[in-house]
Amino acid sequence: MSDTSELSGEAREGLAERLALVRTSVAGAARSAGRDPAEITTIVVTKFQPLALVRALVDLGVRDVGENRAQEAAAKASELSGTPQADALRWHFIGQLQTNKAKQVRAFASAVHSVDRPALVAALARAGEAAEGVGESAPDLDCFIELALTDEPGRGGVAPGGMLDLAEQVLAAPGLRLRGVMAVAPLNEDARRAFARVREASERLRSLAEDATAISAGMSGDYVDAIAEGATHLRIGTAITGKRPERA
Repeated sequence: MSDTSELSGEAREGLAERLALVRTSVAGAARSAGRDPAEITTIVVTKFQPLALVRALVDLGVRDVGENRAQEAAAKASELSGTPQADALRWHFIGQLQTNKAKQVRAFASAVHSVDRPALVAALARAGEAAEGVGESAPDLDCFIELALTDEPGRGGVAPGGMLDLAEQVLAAPGLRLRGVMAVAPLNEDARRAFARVREASERLRSLAEDATAISAGMSGDYVDAIAEGATHLRIGTAITGKRPERA
């Protein structure tokens, strides 16, 4: 049975207020950087949030949401399938992705922001070909190459020296579209400085693929710095959604 629950009036009001504040802040940061706010996409991260919150976000005009757990995201997308909300949404997968989850993610995602190794490129391409093989629609998947800005264990991303080789593999893969780069600022580094390195990597990538101009960077605590360094896609969670529920 589909989840038809709704947020309380108080919860919806709080969500609307936080969303409005972030939208105003993003626009102000863009103008301060001499940029057009319209060129920046804010992806609302709904990790661990109930489906009712996703529905409320759509009602508030949000069109891009992000998830980083394949199973949770697939379940939410499935619940919304066939509804007006589903038609309005673009799902972005932003977490580390195992190759055996590529088919699951390819079924609902418009973009994957965490492409960081050749095996994942191949798995995502195969998933699209498999869907077309059984007569299903498989639109091109937007891909962002995740950059490793730190050598901390457990962090994803390709080393800077391997970015262009991985980009060539994405460009050659059927059904994948290279959009740009993605990164998370390290905790032990000034965010502006880290995002400057991402901007420089983006410039190198454009020497290979001139259309790969997107930069996915900036979260709730550092998106202003990301905008100053050219971010086109922000991944903002708690600043909009509020306190995250405990993990199930």
